[in-house]
Parts: sequence; structure tokens; C-alpha cells
Amino acid sequence: MVIGRALFRVLLAAIRYGLALLIAFVMILPFLWMLGTSFKPIDETVRFPPTFIPEHPVGLANYVTVMTRVPFARYFANSTVTAIAVTTGALLTSALAGYIFAKFTFTGRDLLFFLIVATMMVPFQVVLIPIFLMARALGLYNTLWALIVPGLVSAWGIFLMRQNMKHLPSELLDAARIDGSSEMGIFLLVVLPLVKPALAALGIFAFMANWNSFLWPLIVIEDAPKRTLPLGLALFSSGFGITRWNLVMAATVLTCLPVLVVFAIAQRSFIEGITLGSVKG
Repeated sequence: MVIGRALFRVLLAAIRYGLALLIAFVMILPFLWMLGTSFKPIDETVRFPPTFIPEHPVGLANYVTVMTRVPFARYFANSTVTAIAVTTGALLTSALAGYIFAKFTFTGRDLLFFLIVATMMVPFQVVLIPIFLMARALGLYNTLWALIVPGLVSAWGIFLMRQNMKHLPSELLDAARIDGSSEMGIFLLVVLPLVKPALAALGIFAFMANWNSFLWPLIVIEDAPKRTLPLGLALFSSGFGITRWNLVMAATVLTCLPVLVVFAIAQRSFIEGITLGSVKG
């Protein structure tokens, strides 16, 4: 009976891990296809039946073409600058606002928080024209500042940080005040380390949202040297008369790498938060 139960648990674990591996393979399959296509010659990308592994790989030739035929490095730099600036600003403003809404009491706090959360229900397309008019009035049109300033404050980020900081023990903050710590010191040295997983999640979402943004840059950016990677990819796919999928896939691989790096770095904070939260005593 004991042996039968042990075998059943082993079989159940094998099925569970097998399904997890199958789902993981299905999820990563498009990326593997994109990576393989980036090393194919143009004729192999349109071959039928298609080949998953390149039969005649061209090495890094497609990547060299991407970097030399179009100002890809410039697009990459523009996206990097705007994504880092927006992510940093969103983390700072969301953490500060979330801390204030969670741990301070003032007149109209709940109403103000409700109004901020209510903006999450308004689609971006609804406020697109007013934001464009404001950006043009402020002289931000056709500058990278037009891509940075609207994303410095995130209603979803404020909501996320407020919900995480709301459950922090107030006694811990009071003890820091008794020890003579300033409010900024409490925020930096006590509060932020305790909400590191939430900051990591917010950082990932803010970075990816800005990195993949297409509609807003398409509207406010006019000069080619100021374009970001999504605009560059859209123009790149038709910039050679025909769609050369090997070059498009090579450019897409280069575009995805920073997102993977950011996720890999922030994933450590998730694991650390789960580990610390599971230890008692």
C-alpha cells in the first residue's frame, strides 16, 4: 500500500512536470523559430515545407545587414533612453505616492486615490488627442521628451505600490521614527526593501510597455533619427521592396534581448521575496 502510494505520487509529479515542460516548449517555440529564421538566407525563409533549423546558415550576416542598412543602433539607443527614463520615473512616483496613500492620513485621501484608480478604466485612445495637444503646447513634439514625460506617472503603479505598502506593519515605521529617522529615511531604508518584489514587477511592466510602445511614438515622432525600435521595425519590414523575413527576425531578436535581460535581473527579486516570505521564526 505504501509502495503504491509512493508510485502514485511519483507518477503524478512526472505528469505535472511533463505538462509544465510541454507548456514551456509551446511558449518558447515562437522565439526559437524567430531565432532560427534570423540565421537563414532569404530563399529558405519562403521555402515550403518550412525548415525549423537552417540548412544553410549565413552566420551573423543578417545581423550585420540590420546594423548597417538602417540606423538600428540609433533606434536602439532611443528606445533604451526612453525606457530607462520612464521606468525610473514610474518607480519613483509610484513608490512615493503609494507610500503616502498607504501610510498617511489627510483630507480627501480616499477620493483622490479613487480618481487616480478611475483613470485606469479610460483607454489610452480616448486621451490620445488631449495628450498630443498638451505635448505640442509644451514644445515636446518630435522630441524624446514627448515619449518620456507622459509615462513618468502610472496609475496602475500607484495602485500596486499602495496595496503592497498598506500591509506593512505601522509599528515598524513608528519604531524608526522613535529612533530619529526622517520620513525620507524610513521610505528609502525601511519601506522600499520590504516591497522589492512589487518594485521589480512594476519595473518589468513599465519597461516592457515603453519598449514595445508603437502608437504614441508614431504620432509624436516625425524625424527618422528620433524613432524608437517599434517604429524602426515597422519601417524595416517594408524598406527593401519585399519583406525579407530573415532580416526582420534578426532585428526582432536584437529588440527582444534587453527585455529578456531586464526580466532575468528582476526575476531574482521575485525569488528573493518568495524565499524571505517563506521563512518564519
